[in-house]
Amino acid sequence: MSSLNLEKYGILNSSNNWQLSSEELQNIIIKNKMGVETKSGVLAVNTGIFTGRSPEDRFIVKDNITNKKIWWDEKFNQSFNSKKFDYIYQKLVRYLSEKTLYVRDAYLCSYKRYQLNIRSISEYPWSDLFIHNLFFRISKIEKIYPDWLLICAPGFQANPIIDGTHKKNFTILNFKKKVILIGGSGYTGEIKKSIFSVLNFILPIYKNVFPMHCSANIGISKKDTALFFGLSGTGKTTISNDPNRKLIGDDEHGWTDDNIIFNFEGGCYAKILGISKKKEPMIYYAIKKGAMLENVILKKETNEVDFLNDSITPNIRVSYPINFIKNIEKKLISSNIRNIFFLTYDAFGILPPISKLNKAQSAYYFLLGYTSKVAGTEFNIKKPEATFSSCFGAPFMLLNPVKYTKMLIKKLNNLEINVWMVNTGLLFIGESIGFRIKLKYTRKLVQCVLDGCLSRVDYEKYPIFNFYIPKYCPGISSNILNPKKTWKNKKMYQNQVKNLVKKFIKNFDIYRKYTDKEILSGEPKIE
Repeated sequence: MSSLNLEKYGILNSSNNWQLSSEELQNIIIKNKMGVETKSGVLAVNTGIFTGRSPEDRFIVKDNITNKKIWWDEKFNQSFNSKKFDYIYQKLVRYLSEKTLYVRDAYLCSYKRYQLNIRSISEYPWSDLFIHNLFFRISKIEKIYPDWLLICAPGFQANPIIDGTHKKNFTILNFKKKVILIGGSGYTGEIKKSIFSVLNFILPIYKNVFPMHCSANIGISKKDTALFFGLSGTGKTTISNDPNRKLIGDDEHGWTDDNIIFNFEGGCYAKILGISKKKEPMIYYAIKKGAMLENVILKKETNEVDFLNDSITPNIRVSYPINFIKNIEKKLISSNIRNIFFLTYDAFGILPPISKLNKAQSAYYFLLGYTSKVAGTEFNIKKPEATFSSCFGAPFMLLNPVKYTKMLIKKLNNLEINVWMVNTGLLFIGESIGFRIKLKYTRKLVQCVLDGCLSRVDYEKYPIFNFYIPKYCPGISSNILNPKKTWKNKKMYQNQVKNLVKKFIKNFDIYRKYTDKEILSGEPKIE
């Protein structure tokens, strides 16, 4: 196997595996007992202590590039000293010296004009396999000049007292040196989201591209593009994987000045708890050799994946190249944007299954990025927890969220686009018990938007929130279209409405001084 000299990075005497194929990596992982094969030959690995991201341990080096541009806070965009970065970098490369490493050149962004080239150096072969699956791949004979360097060393642990981190694990972005360091965590999502964060800084500032945490698909006949924004658990990946439409991407996209939508990634990273052939066939059939399963449990009798078993984590996932999905737009680029969907899981039973938003409301709810922290499709709602993630991706948005929101407003002002809020959460049929709206109903509502049938029905104004909801949708009971009708206790309903609106207003106060009348006019008002 060919290799690359890593001495220029300070890594000495390493044995380097260069641009290995997925098959070569899978063989190494199995041989080293770092993973197992399922009955169907798919690789399954365990990411260790970390089975999810640790956003509170992500840092950005503060320098003359980032100082006045980053939306600094103590939760996500935390500053890191440049000298501390140099110190931890030297420790990390010394740690990797004399080890067998996995090196890959790849790139991000399907639109070549915005291509970002990455060289990755991984301690673990399955980190390299994840990068192979998620980034755009080049052959061993192709050459690209790397713009950024990513070093991933799950086995390296920081000393928080000396190194300036909070804990032993960390992700640090350095925009001046164009280096990403990941240490102490084997969860591959840290790799994916560190690159997304870089693009969310670079593209708006230097390229005037609107970066989005959304999935996208395109109609086969009308060639109309739909965008689906949503946080984890709201159905973004599930709903955008539509057999009747072509997938552009399931998570991260850019929207250019000339209104082109392009995928940042060359692969997909899907949550698969509870997946089945019937519910999510496109994703289900993408789980084949070459894909990589994370933190799943295999059935002892058959060695098949138990998709209902969350004993390691509810966040069981699979990564695979996007061409494992049969129904994709081959260039991963589109235009003709016609509909935008904001997906939210409302655990309070207040938001309608679908609502049509005006421009001000679109900006307001995009800025807030509301959903709820819940588990399961049937839930005893006693103390639901509302959560807000600006722009539907706060941990990855490095600029002031109002900056991204104003980019959205500009798009909506220049184009004829319908914006919808879709509640994939709970409907109430009793005093305190809510049932999640059936996926088939959500799919039907989205389908009726895309087919145009919801443009031919009557709407009614939903009080306090002041957006409009359809009175009728083919194949769906009109009773569930208006949440008020699903509540037996109307007084309790009114109290829940007021409580939820108060949460919106309180969260919006963070951004109020940065906004204008256009965004403010979208705020719900308690009568």
